[in-house]
Amino acid sequence: MMKKSISASKASLVLFLCQMISALDVPLDSKLLEELSQPPTITQQSPKDYIVDPRENIVIQCEAKGKPPPSFSWTRNGTHFDIDKDAQVTMKPNSGTLVINIMNGGKAEAYEGVYQCTARNERGAAISNNIVIRPSRSPLWTKEKLEPNQVREGDSLVLHCRPPVGLPPPIIFWMDNAFQRLPQSERVSQGLNGDLYFSNVQPEDTREDYICYARFNHTQTIQQKQPISVKVFSMDSLNDTIAANLSDTDIYGAKPVTERQPILLTPTGSTSTKVELRGNVLLLECIAAGLPTPVIRWIKEGGELPANRTFFENFKKTLKIIDVSEADSGNYKCIARNILGSAHHVISVTVKAAPYWITAPRNLVLSPGEDGTLICRANGNPKPNISWLANGVPIAIAPEDPSRKVDGDTIIFSHVQERSSAVYQCNASNEYGYLLANAFVNVLAEPPRILTPANKLYQVIADSPALLDCAYFGSPKPEIEWFKGVKGSILRGDEYVFHDNGTLEIPVAQKDSTGTYTCVARNELGKIQNEVRLEVKDPTMIIKQPEYKVIQRYGQVSFECIIKHDFTLLPTVIWLKDNDELPDDERFLVGKDNLTIMNVTDKDDGTYTCIVNTTLDSVSASAVLTVVAAPPTPAIIYARPNPPFDLELTGQLERSVELSWIPGDENNSPITNFVIEYEDGLHEPGVWHYQTEVPGTQTTVQLKLSPYVNYSFRVIAVNEIGRSQPSEPSEQYLTKSANPDENPSNVQGIGSEPDNLVITWESLKGFQSNGPGLQYKVSWRQKDVDDEWTSVIVANVSKYIVSGTPTFVPYEIKVQALNDLGYAPEPSEVIGHSGEDLPMVAPGNVQVHVINSTLAKVHWDPVPLKTVRGHLQGYKVYYWKVQSLSRRSRRHVEKKILTFRGNKTFGMLPGLEPFSSYKLNVRVVNGKGEGPASPDKVFKTPEGVPSSPSFLKITNPTLDSLTLEWGSPTHPNGVLTSYILKFQPINNTHELGPLVEIRIPANESSLILKNLNYSTRYKFYFNAQTSVGSGSQITEEAVTIMDEAGILRPAVGAGKGYSETLFATSPVMHTVRPTFYKVQPLYPRIRNVTTAAAETYANISWEYEGPDHANFYVEYGVAGSKEDWKKEIVNGSRSFFVLKGLTPGTAYKVRVGAEGLSGFRSSEDVFETGPAMASRQVDIATQGWFIGLMCAVALLILILLIVCFIRRNKGGKYPVKEKEDAHADPEIQPMKEDDGTFGEYSDAEDHKPLKKGSRTPSDRTVKKEDSDDSLVDYGEGVNGQFNEDGSFIGQYSGKKEKEPAEGNESSEAPSPVNAMNSFV
Repeated sequence: MMKKSISASKASLVLFLCQMISALDVPLDSKLLEELSQPPTITQQSPKDYIVDPRENIVIQCEAKGKPPPSFSWTRNGTHFDIDKDAQVTMKPNSGTLVINIMNGGKAEAYEGVYQCTARNERGAAISNNIVIRPSRSPLWTKEKLEPNQVREGDSLVLHCRPPVGLPPPIIFWMDNAFQRLPQSERVSQGLNGDLYFSNVQPEDTREDYICYARFNHTQTIQQKQPISVKVFSMDSLNDTIAANLSDTDIYGAKPVTERQPILLTPTGSTSTKVELRGNVLLLECIAAGLPTPVIRWIKEGGELPANRTFFENFKKTLKIIDVSEADSGNYKCIARNILGSAHHVISVTVKAAPYWITAPRNLVLSPGEDGTLICRANGNPKPNISWLANGVPIAIAPEDPSRKVDGDTIIFSHVQERSSAVYQCNASNEYGYLLANAFVNVLAEPPRILTPANKLYQVIADSPALLDCAYFGSPKPEIEWFKGVKGSILRGDEYVFHDNGTLEIPVAQKDSTGTYTCVARNELGKIQNEVRLEVKDPTMIIKQPEYKVIQRYGQVSFECIIKHDFTLLPTVIWLKDNDELPDDERFLVGKDNLTIMNVTDKDDGTYTCIVNTTLDSVSASAVLTVVAAPPTPAIIYARPNPPFDLELTGQLERSVELSWIPGDENNSPITNFVIEYEDGLHEPGVWHYQTEVPGTQTTVQLKLSPYVNYSFRVIAVNEIGRSQPSEPSEQYLTKSANPDENPSNVQGIGSEPDNLVITWESLKGFQSNGPGLQYKVSWRQKDVDDEWTSVIVANVSKYIVSGTPTFVPYEIKVQALNDLGYAPEPSEVIGHSGEDLPMVAPGNVQVHVINSTLAKVHWDPVPLKTVRGHLQGYKVYYWKVQSLSRRSRRHVEKKILTFRGNKTFGMLPGLEPFSSYKLNVRVVNGKGEGPASPDKVFKTPEGVPSSPSFLKITNPTLDSLTLEWGSPTHPNGVLTSYILKFQPINNTHELGPLVEIRIPANESSLILKNLNYSTRYKFYFNAQTSVGSGSQITEEAVTIMDEAGILRPAVGAGKGYSETLFATSPVMHTVRPTFYKVQPLYPRIRNVTTAAAETYANISWEYEGPDHANFYVEYGVAGSKEDWKKEIVNGSRSFFVLKGLTPGTAYKVRVGAEGLSGFRSSEDVFETGPAMASRQVDIATQGWFIGLMCAVALLILILLIVCFIRRNKGGKYPVKEKEDAHADPEIQPMKEDDGTFGEYSDAEDHKPLKKGSRTPSDRTVKKEDSDDSLVDYGEGVNGQFNEDGSFIGQYSGKKEKEPAEGNESSEAPSPVNAMNSFV
């Protein structure tokens, strides 16, 4: 076995996998995590110096991870802390975090001390830092008697604050009684110790409310000192006071205000010392008295103040140097100066350093027999002492390990075995602090595993690189080999690049690179392989590009864009105008290979770009369109202007310059504006950028410039025709360097792996750098954790990867630009997240509620957000059909997936199959992928209505019988209960006879219908039923055969119900009721609902089977309308009803119901008002008998008209009734008494009907004919009445005497029409 050393300087895959299983990382593969053992590692702990709020519970954090999960214990002040003996202390489940209950009687002071956590499992023990717990303190000000301060104008004054000593120290500020901050200046300012210093007092300083406040942030309290009174005496007032109190002989007068040279109020003396720690902020202060007010200046003896880290505060009285290092040690002198002299003070600064890491120990994953090292290197001032511990015990007294050897800051491991696994602690300490790091040695023996999915497909464009992944793991580190094809030879040579992470790179993929590639990983414990597929596609090309066009206004122009692409890729073509979307104008017509612009206007001038996109590549081509005006006369030529010339730069400054030029010829079109462009010869030579534009009347412009740019300018003239050619460039002008003015934009933090944070930003452009040496300072710290900022300075790049982060935690991020001259302004902070990992748990409490046979609702409990380990994107429901409950047959399982976005906890499952058994599970989804599935949930859908029977065949026709055969429904959707067969005869004019319905047991597949009429066409409607209801029906037609005697077919009757005679027959023919086999009538039921409609009314009749004394009602409404049904009650138990007040020419829907029978109703029927004719009529106009009949009718009418004319001329009188009858429409036909249909002229020979009359087509609607006359118009003052059997009453009888009325009947007067009936 090959031995190797794994250290921080190596970038091998074993180290990568070592990091994967470290405390702050998670393996890529969840199964890998479950199988690999791991020593414990501390993942979260409280800060070393932990100041707590004494009013709240104390929470001391200690979180760790390992495999198996670790157990936790604590020490307090160096001894074991038994939390079971203290009722106020609890430990969180599955955690080492302690919670000390202060809010229920505990005192924080009782728990002050040094705490340390130990996390232990069978592979070792990790320990936390020493956590010093101290409660914060915000004591009150000690009471003191404050005397008023009486000060002479011009003297110095110090108002002492002397705040109480708190933990942590308070923040000091001065305010007045109105809670307004006291104004500060070079004359009056607050010192670092909180005192208020007056370099010299003025009369306006007199006030009685100088109040010092101390704010204790930790407890969110503010303490107030007693107000201090200051009274300033001016020289004039002082002299007046002295004169009033002294005798004339004693008056000597106060001295006037005199100017004084500076003296230092703080610090005192000429020298002092200051010790500061590396990385901290150094604050040095000098405050001086004097009149006039002194000015402070700072210098460093023998050196310069550090650039970019030096700041002046408090009116330059405070020198602030951030991030100090040992190089900042030295003597710093402050000089206070006014017009009378100066004073100075020297502060000797010494920078010490608490320990800091040079090389922190890193976790090791080794195979049995391998070698390795743990290196722990730290620096500090003074030099820190390095000590080692094993599993929390000093290594000198820890159990011996023959594979381990300690050599100062290094532990060397040789020929390790599995028992060598342990957690080692390195402690680097000096008088200013300590560092403690845990690093485990995990000895594993694992065969190779390939983590890349099998048969993964990669697609690339020809002549571009192809990267084929082979992510792997194994211990010892596996060797990776690649093969092309299943039995291909190993890949070698310059045409391939083999990366350490197993990826195979083909730098220039060709069409022949397409195929299957096999990755083989092997070590001494085993071998594994995986196949991936590569497809190389032809590049997309524009074989005919758009061309430059010049077009006159109101013309038409077309740009072509013909492409060639790989036939397996679907291209999309987008047209842009001036790099923006095309105008929303119907004049722009986008075709398959072209763009056409109709009726071109000046606004259409510009650059048009054709962009072709596929999933793998994108190409584009552009062309310019120039719109010109049609010349009014051939003599005038309009053109673009000539370019400007003679460019000159004047008034050069650091940030501006003046540019002037001479315009070129405008070519008959006035110049509207000039466009100024610039070139940066230093950063982007040859690239011209837009600078500004000015009106066409202006030939000079003041241009704003950026630092560190080598400018050249050119000018373009613009008129209505277009843009001129650019002018010749101006002379070059190089501006001076400066600090960057801005920071990078679009700063983001998104992890690409569970153990990293990828910080990206948009780099500054060349001219934005403002100087040479552009770099970026990248800073980050974990949000909501008391961590310091971690910073690194990187080159001019746009990405930085932070490794070793916890999984999916928020980070505060900022990126600051800097160059050789200094930093850009302080950047703003953004929030990012480290990488996501797959969710840990499945949704629980999955419940399914079946709504109907095709729809179900699923509920689940949301998973805890902390187990999502990423941005919650939603939940996925996987469901599939297990089997059909009606057929009990399994089939190929096709899983369906529904995604519910966000934190939704329920969803609907549509499109289920009735009467089936289903399974489902639910998974949570984040940006990394799906989590584990919940346990499969089984549910069943109820029965539904079946599909139509698979077929219906009618065979063996005889004179009076037909044989029906059918197939069961393809989708029964439940248990079939029966079949429903309906049939009715159809005559030669396609009128439908009565409808007969029978029910057939579900186990039958054939039926013989007997006693049918010979030579008659029947229409059959057939459907299946389950307990839920009837399914869709299948229809068929068949004809019984004609007998040898050739007897003419009878006409079809209408509306009588099957108990009546079905057909009109000749005297020699008797209709025999059909005989049905295996049929049982169903009770109760209403069937054979028929309608006979006129223009404004309709006769509704039906058949009823069921209990006697049923009360019927009729419901109707306009067909297709959503209005409520109208209801009419039927008097008595009759089986007909007349609907009145209908709208002519309107389709209605109607149904009949019986009250008292649980709301039983018939099926719906549809009819149309108005005279109707059959949908298909036999053309009898060419029949000889019909022509003869019509001639006889015409002759009779002519005779009657002549008689009437003669009687009128003679002045004869006749009854009014006869006059009304004479005006009746001769074509109106009476209703026949026997069947309720409209009467017809008949011929004894052939019984063929006239064209006029009511015909009921197969769709059971009544069609409106040419005549709009209604029978109501010809009644005797009332609408027509109907007999109980549904036939029309009020026929013309041909009798002159009135017959007595009986029931609902009425008598009628004779008419010519009845006379003609008698004649016929």
